[in-house]
Amino acid sequence: MRRALLALMLLAAPAAAQEGPIASERATFRVSVFASGLEHPWGAVFLPDGSMLVTERPGRLRRVTPDGRLSVPLGGVPQVEQGGQGGLLDIALAPDFSRTREVFLCQAAAVQGGALTRLVAARLSPANDGLTGLRRLLDATPAQASGRLHFGCRIAFGRDGHLYLSTGERNERARAQRLDDLAGKVIRLTREGQVPADNPFVGRAGARPEIWSYGHRHPQGLAVNPWTGSLWEAEFGPRGGDEINVVRRGANYGWPVVSHGREYWGPRISRETSAPGIEDPIHVWVPSVSPSGIAFYDGAAFPGWRGSLFVAAQATPGLVRLTVDGDRVTGEERLLWDRVALRQVVVGPDGLIYLLTFGEEGRILRLDPA
Repeated sequence: MRRALLALMLLAAPAAAQEGPIASERATFRVSVFASGLEHPWGAVFLPDGSMLVTERPGRLRRVTPDGRLSVPLGGVPQVEQGGQGGLLDIALAPDFSRTREVFLCQAAAVQGGALTRLVAARLSPANDGLTGLRRLLDATPAQASGRLHFGCRIAFGRDGHLYLSTGERNERARAQRLDDLAGKVIRLTREGQVPADNPFVGRAGARPEIWSYGHRHPQGLAVNPWTGSLWEAEFGPRGGDEINVVRRGANYGWPVVSHGREYWGPRISRETSAPGIEDPIHVWVPSVSPSGIAFYDGAAFPGWRGSLFVAAQATPGLVRLTVDGDRVTGEERLLWDRVALRQVVVGPDGLIYLLTFGEEGRILRLDPA
């Protein structure tokens, strides 16, 4: 299985720390360790003061100071279902965080009948040391009794002000195609957790009105294209068949009806890679790179990288840079390849690129111009 392969690659990868200059197609950079001592870091956001909030999958939230020091775990964090791929996963700030102090978290949660993906909201204390007013916004029902896989769990705010949440199909493929089921979907909500009136399945019998798109396997990357305003998604495929998708209203992305991937034991999952009524990916990896978090780059620190989408890759471990023209991918470059497995990539307010590594001995790496 790919999880075992990821663990082996992580152990085999050389430490990416205090690198000499590394030349890429459009920039020369150095890699340094910005912070260490994290256990399975998963999601991260920058606060207005330049510090960073980072989730740890076992259920902790920490603040990282601008000079890379870790806080003690913050209080008020929700209890999570930790195990397998479950735990405390993504984090996002409200667009008006400076005024409201509102924070959104995605997690795996234990409920009657099993486990599911949950979205919660809270407020960060003025001292940045805890969460208050925790409230549940959505449970991606139905719960599933077996397995702790494929929770999805990325959060993004669109230009429309609404919140978008990715959910995995929990390794039960048929759930991705069911419209009465919130697994294997991209969900669209107001920030209060309500259903917008213009969601595509509002009023349709047998369909959940929260759904924005469906047919997703394990979407671990979600970001808004700053040049077009469209929502992009990175989808962790099986053995081959990883995807980048532009997420469109009401669209079906095909899993498992169509796929470029194979079963882990060899056969094709589907004879078809495309079909009528199914949205094609804009970029596919065969063999897999195991994409996780994504971030668009439009910063000043690396002018040559403007117009890029960065993708954290787990197997083969490294960082993928895709060149973007509108809503098209026009090229690919692989950085730090076969060096270090990555969970998330974040662009800082300083224009530098911060990488969360995959694993129990987690670090935050920083790319600086050389």
